[in-house]
Amino acid sequence: MSDVSYTLPILLILVLAVAVVLYVVLDGFDLGIGILFPFFKTEVERDQAMNSVAPFWDGNETWLVYGGITLWAGFPFAFALIMPAVYLPVLIMLLALIFRGVAFEFRWVAKPRERKWDWSFTVGSILAAFAQGLVLGALLQEIRIENGQYAGGSFDWLTPFSLVCGLALVVGYGLLGATWLMLKTTGDVAEHARRLATPLLFALLFFIGVVSVWTPLQIPRIAERWFSVPNFYFLSQVPLATLLLAWLCWRSIRRGRTLLPFVSAVLIFLLAFFGLVMSNAPYIVPPTVTLWEGAAHPSSQMFFLIGAAILLPLILAYTVGVFWVFRAKVGPHAEGYH
Repeated sequence: MSDVSYTLPILLILVLAVAVVLYVVLDGFDLGIGILFPFFKTEVERDQAMNSVAPFWDGNETWLVYGGITLWAGFPFAFALIMPAVYLPVLIMLLALIFRGVAFEFRWVAKPRERKWDWSFTVGSILAAFAQGLVLGALLQEIRIENGQYAGGSFDWLTPFSLVCGLALVVGYGLLGATWLMLKTTGDVAEHARRLATPLLFALLFFIGVVSVWTPLQIPRIAERWFSVPNFYFLSQVPLATLLLAWLCWRSIRRGRTLLPFVSAVLIFLLAFFGLVMSNAPYIVPPTVTLWEGAAHPSSQMFFLIGAAILLPLILAYTVGVFWVFRAKVGPHAEGYH
């Protein structure tokens, strides 16, 4: 294998990792607000919560599209194996995101009879998050491949493990949403979000623990990766760092901080993502297809990376600019999303 053929897939997977991480973090708190929507009892509170993400929500989903295109263009063989295995949860996710986007727009013009759109916003958010967890669970529990083709059934993704992953992501996004509201809102909404954040944090830790134990028990290759020496001395720092961040998040929530709970919750997600990468690298379709086996022809990879070198900084600059312009907190009677 030439140096170029070896290096290009690594650069592509880094681009894919950036897109996935930014989507999970940015659209995570966005979906989390929809998940928490039923806990806000008054119309003013729900309006304030929605206004806190109104400038960002559609831009956040750019990273989902970017990640999907990167997988399709950069790793077409991997894409062709993954999609048949998770067609249904991906379809559910996309329909839920569309349904949720429609609800976001329509609830403002439906006032004062917006309650059905409130529930649509909630259901779409929960389904989208849960479906993403199902996809994650299906990939972690490994996809059946024979003769270079997907050899499983239409519902192989539907297992107790994938259901737990789905619930974990719903809870995790709920925590991101609660800490975001602590950061971006004032008054009753911020206080209500603070009360919700602590139980969500402990629930997320529970699910992280369950998945962390379940995964090596059902997949020997991952157990060997984590518990063999010298890997154990390095990788054992991941759960310790997670517990430290969870303590920091809990303490900052209790003390009424605004920025630190959100930052620590995001870092918990990043550590979980790092743990998943370390469990499965260098496979892009565990446990059979590596980055280099799933990648496109080097000329196609180079073409895509040139485009990424131009577009990625532009999208990042736009994202940072929007967050900077709308950096102020949102009060109870701020101008709505019209």
